[in-house]
Amino acid sequence: MQIADFDASQNLVELFLKRADELDDKPFLTAKLEGGWRSISWREAAEQVCLLAESLRRLGLEDGDRVVLVSENRPEWALADLAIMAAGCITTPAYITNTERDHAHVLENSGAKAVVVSDRKLARTLMPAVVLTGMVEHVIGIEPVRQSQGNFQTHSWADLLHGDATAARQAVDARIASIARHDPACIIYTSGTSGAPRGVLLSHGAILRNVAGAAEVLAADFGWTDERFLSFLPLSHALEHTAGLYLPIGLGADIWYAEGLDKLAANLEECRPTFMIVVPRLFEMLRGRIVKQVEKQGKLANFLLDRALDLAERQGAGLPRRLSDWPIERLLDVTLRPKIRRRFGGHIKALISGGAPLNPEIGAFFQSMGLVMAQGYGQTESAPIVSVNYPSSGIKLDTVGPPLRGVEVRIADDGEILVRGELVMLGYWRNEEETAKTIIEGWLHTGDIGHLDERGRIKITDRKKDIIVNDKGDNIAPQKLEGMLTLQPEIAQAMVSGDKRPYMVALIVPDAEWACEWAQANGEKFDLTALQGLPAYRATIRAAIDRVNADLSVTEKIRQFTFADEPFSIDNAMMTPSLKIRRGPIRERYGDRLAALYKD
Repeated sequence: MQIADFDASQNLVELFLKRADELDDKPFLTAKLEGGWRSISWREAAEQVCLLAESLRRLGLEDGDRVVLVSENRPEWALADLAIMAAGCITTPAYITNTERDHAHVLENSGAKAVVVSDRKLARTLMPAVVLTGMVEHVIGIEPVRQSQGNFQTHSWADLLHGDATAARQAVDARIASIARHDPACIIYTSGTSGAPRGVLLSHGAILRNVAGAAEVLAADFGWTDERFLSFLPLSHALEHTAGLYLPIGLGADIWYAEGLDKLAANLEECRPTFMIVVPRLFEMLRGRIVKQVEKQGKLANFLLDRALDLAERQGAGLPRRLSDWPIERLLDVTLRPKIRRRFGGHIKALISGGAPLNPEIGAFFQSMGLVMAQGYGQTESAPIVSVNYPSSGIKLDTVGPPLRGVEVRIADDGEILVRGELVMLGYWRNEEETAKTIIEGWLHTGDIGHLDERGRIKITDRKKDIIVNDKGDNIAPQKLEGMLTLQPEIAQAMVSGDKRPYMVALIVPDAEWACEWAQANGEKFDLTALQGLPAYRATIRAAIDRVNADLSVTEKIRQFTFADEPFSIDNAMMTPSLKIRRGPIRERYGDRLAALYKD
């Protein structure tokens, strides 16, 4: 296996089949079934991909047809994605959290001819949309799905795996020989922090360019051996699709599928991954849990944690090590750090953060625990990786590192980050007007504001469209403030507001565990809603906000706050599937409450 394979490959299926031929019976896709982990080998996967591809062609699917894929992370997701492309079609992933309305939008906008759905549970929301839009001709159930009324045929996944594997491989090889790097591979619908999702049309070359750049970084800084990835983020998200599926394919890695957030800790210890792709929100939750556990272990553990954080802060600031740091480092290496590493399986080479800005303090925490934190940057429209922090680039946690090879970055006059290269999308599906606004003279206008530091690393200050402009014309970055607020143990989530207003206010979701402990210590019954009405409890939240205010400028300081009725989540449409808050829906629900904070 060679790095050169990525540049030489015409398409993603060709790269996969090359790896399958090289790795043969080695494990490729691993998932837990009936209480035990079971693997599909590279050879078995290649056979199934080719058989599925030829079955899709026999159903009447043609070059360029769109196939919607609705499934949780599992081996069949990867096999279906590869098979759709091997059939000459375009994969259109959809989130499992989609509502019937969301599915109808994706089906109608993409003009999908077929859908693949994992089971009856997910089919309950999908099938009404299939019937409503009336354009899907084939529904394929990975597990049995109930036959619904409509002008389409239902097929079993197992039935599509029958046939002559040798003949199917020959047919796929012949077909993909004409699929070039600039041809469409998939349409990924942006989860959207506001407005209807747009379909981002990505080429094979865009994803291959991402894979090549990321693989070069991993190989150079961490070594390229027998790698293992734990897949946790939704595969319908561009980050997991590229970095959690096609990067491992390029590296010839074994991919394990996590069972879910509630079993993630156990899965980490069972899987023992070398790399893991995670969004900042999960790092924030993990940090909170680790800190609480350490706090309960006594004075020595807390002393060591404080010293570790101090060392990380000095390192992040570029300060030299003091003579007194060395014995502390050695003590940490035999006490606290091994325990933390074991929580991640003990073999982790790097934790890769993407999908949203990572608060530098969160990154410093994990660095202090002896874990390498590599923060990446990009967006769906760039397939998605533009840059990444890595050790040899000089990791600086308030940056997202330098651009990957083959990626051009420049800063526009208004501070917007512009990107050019093979990684840029072909355009928004059936939306030439928005495409023309976003790609100008080959440059992708990211909508992010930032600059390049002295070493060419990108530093992002905020989203162009999210920047708050107060009534005096001052620009304020909300994500910075929200990140600082959620570092406080009393606060789980926050959204700040203040556009065209005289000062900043905040919508707060309290940390339920901290609130419960406060109630017990103060002789109160734990009822989060009732607690929010108590002056003493409100004072503790006010004190947490004031701690943040101490490090903010006058225009950034949060003067008033109110409580949300419930946590922001995917289910209540307050968060995207990649765990970013959706400002539009939150403002729609709590707008009056926030406006009331400005009344005398």
